[in-house]
Amino acid sequence: MTRLCVNINKIATLRNSRGGDCPNVLEAAIRCQEFGAQGICVHPRPDERHIRKQDVLDIKPFITTEYNLEGYPSEEFVELALAVKPDQVTLCPDEPNQRTSDHGFDTVGRSSFLREVVGVLKFEGIRTSILVDPIPRMVEGAKEAGSDRVELFTEQFARLFPKDPTLAVAPFKEAAIVGRGLGLAINAGHDLSLRNLKYFRQNVPFLEEVSIGHALIADALYSGLKNTIAEYLACLR
Repeated sequence: MTRLCVNINKIATLRNSRGGDCPNVLEAAIRCQEFGAQGICVHPRPDERHIRKQDVLDIKPFITTEYNLEGYPSEEFVELALAVKPDQVTLCPDEPNQRTSDHGFDTVGRSSFLREVVGVLKFEGIRTSILVDPIPRMVEGAKEAGSDRVELFTEQFARLFPKDPTLAVAPFKEAAIVGRGLGLAINAGHDLSLRNLKYFRQNVPFLEEVSIGHALIADALYSGLKNTIAEYLACLR
């Protein structure tokens, strides 16, 4: 079964919109695990508009599944990762003011930079993943940088899925096969939802883990967090 890692950024966005501590992101992380999620993902950004650095530190002792820290590998981010030592760090090419991820890392053009960052993280025993577009050469570049995994950036799939599912999923299937052939584990994330997740899971081989936040938290507004996590897990069986 593909593992479900729940990104709780949107819980923090709601909290920050009013100040205070409601909803409580730590309680959300604990509840997600209780309801069956096999991992918790946080993606702090420099302006702390959702997950804050202190959240990353506070949540860690309560994670009983897998803790996944995402972000652009700035010096500050790497220092935070080394302090927290999550189970996995996913490197994303986000600009500081970027609303959300909109592309994967250029693992070829930034090969030296990524190799250095990955080396620092792996020296501390932290599993690494690099967000990449479904392009075989970018997957190969992640391997050359020393990464343990790639996370396939699935926005393109989600956008094309309603029009032509077969065409939408084809490059992700190829990228997963290339990655597995290189010895990489395959993760995926961005805009996966109850509408497209089951199809993606059935058609992309070797899928180890998906990271889902925005759609899952939005669905939870209608169905409740417990029921929603159960629905997403059902898509992954």
